[in-house]
Amino acid sequence: MKKSQAIWFLVILLITSSVLPVIGNADEVFVSDAQQNNHIRTLAASCAACHGTMGNAVGNGNNRSNTDEGNAALAGIDAADFTIKMLGFREGSQKSTVMHHHAKGLSLDEINQLAVHFSQQKRIIMAPLKPQTLKAEHGSL
Repeated sequence: MKKSQAIWFLVILLITSSVLPVIGNADEVFVSDAQQNNHIRTLAASCAACHGTMGNAVGNGNNRSNTDEGNAALAGIDAADFTIKMLGFREGSQKSTVMHHHAKGLSLDEINQLAVHFSQQKRIIMAPLKPQTLKAEHGSL
């Protein structure tokens, strides 16, 4: 099992080192045209339902990049780490409840572009939302 993981790590390292841009040059490499940029932004927006707007998860998951409790914050995540995890979801070696379904629908190019997108987002720490209690009697409007 460890040998398989090491091989995958090397493959991913080779792929990401040749595909991912040098830090600071991401917008020059991946924004080839407005349509492709919009496509990646649309894909990233679909992540917001679970991972928060621009990758800033609210609540328990907003300080972590793993998913022990709550959903992980993606904003500011290391691009290579994001790529490795997404490929793990896609192949089934990274455990999840639904991410394997999402990852299987993405191409390697889309995963790499999403990795760059989320790595460029500023992480904003947000307090968990407070639960609200409804009163038994509500005033009429």
